[in-house]
Amino acid sequence: MKYKKWTLKEKLEILSTSEEMGVVETCRKYSVSTGTFYSWKKKFEHKGEAGLKVTYDTKSKELKEAEEENRVLRKLLSDREIELEVQRELLKKKFGTSDPRKI
Repeated sequence: MKYKKWTLKEKLEILSTSEEMGVVETCRKYSVSTGTFYSWKKKFEHKGEAGLKVTYDTKSKELKEAEEENRVLRKLLSDREIELEVQRELLKKKFGTSDPRKI
């Protein structure tokens, strides 16, 4: 079953309609469970409109881009560290030491 994602405006409309029509009739009209309705009502009474705002997509575009850039930079850094380790191993085999200052 696919669930509907309600907007802030729709939630507020449902809450205001319930005062006029009653909770049960409003829930039937909008196909909302009473549990969901009372959850919205509790959040609205506690935090106001901020409690009803949509929170499932909270990452901004800039944050997503920064996370992707960090991922790429971490990969580049790990690749560079692998290259340095290989170079140290080659120096150790060739000169008997991995410290380039002792060569």
